[in-house]
Amino acid sequence: MLADNEFWNSSVNRLYYSLFYAVNALLVLNEIMTKTHSSIKSQFSLHFIKSGKIDKKYGKLLAKLFDWRQKGDYDNLVDYDKESVEPLFISVKEMIEIIENEIENAL
Repeated sequence: MLADNEFWNSSVNRLYYSLFYAVNALLVLNEIMTKTHSSIKSQFSLHFIKSGKIDKKYGKLLAKLFDWRQKGDYDNLVDYDKESVEPLFISVKEMIEIIENEIENAL
């Protein structure tokens, strides 16, 4: 709905938070507790990217959306566009599916 109405900064925000909550669920399931957005990013990288459990491109995706979300939310001069945001929907969906599989395998 946000993308349909071309609210690209808000779309980036929602894409980031969809990954944030998926990654956080994976970390909690593995008894890895975090308190900040940065620590979620670093713990995910340490336990799932560097270990090879999840492809490093998804660690880069989380880092990119972390940065873009902050810029889009707090920098008045940032205005994302369709060409930069729309392809992220596919990548985020793929990453969430991978995380769901990790969670299912851990249960």
